[in-house]
Parts: sequence; structure tokens; C-alpha cells
Amino acid sequence: MLLAIAALAFWFAGRAAAETATQYGRHACQRAGVVWLDQSVHLLSMRPRRGGDGWIGMERQYGFEYSINGDDRHAGRIVLHGRRLRSLMGPMPPQDALH
Repeated sequence: MLLAIAALAFWFAGRAAAETATQYGRHACQRAGVVWLDQSVHLLSMRPRRGGDGWIGMERQYGFEYSINGDDRHAGRIVLHGRRLRSLMGPMPPQDALH
């Protein structure tokens, strides 16, 4: 019974992290003015890792794809520790939006 509860909690935490990664990917593409392809993220890897607070949590890497002009595909990557963003590699906003 405890194993089933732990598995269910792990699954729910994974779904919550995927939703968070989806929001980050969508926002990054909107801000950069590119097209977010497939409207989803996919899990690339998952491992236990110590966070900045000293606690061990799950680090998940998600991939997504975007297009600059509609004829190309570029890969992006989102790294989360729990639901906290660790890094986002992908579309960059225009230079004038950075200042």
C-alpha cells in the first residue's frame, strides 16, 4: 500500500514538473517571437540531485522544439529541480527586449 502511494506521489510530482516546463517553454517562445512546435515538452532525463537548499530532489530535463521562420526546427531544453527552473536553453528574445 505504501509503495502504491509513493508511486502515485512520484507520478503526480512528475506531471506537475512537466506542466511547469510547458509553461516555461511556451513563455520563452512567446517572448522570443518564435513558434513553439508541437505545444509540448518531452522528458529527456531524470536524476536525484542536491538543490541549493541542501535537500535532494529530482532534476528533470525536458526537451521542446521551436521554429524561427516556420521552415526550420530548433531544439530547446529546460532543466527543473523539483518545479524550480535551473536553466533554459532555447529561443532568445530580441536584443531590444533585453534592455
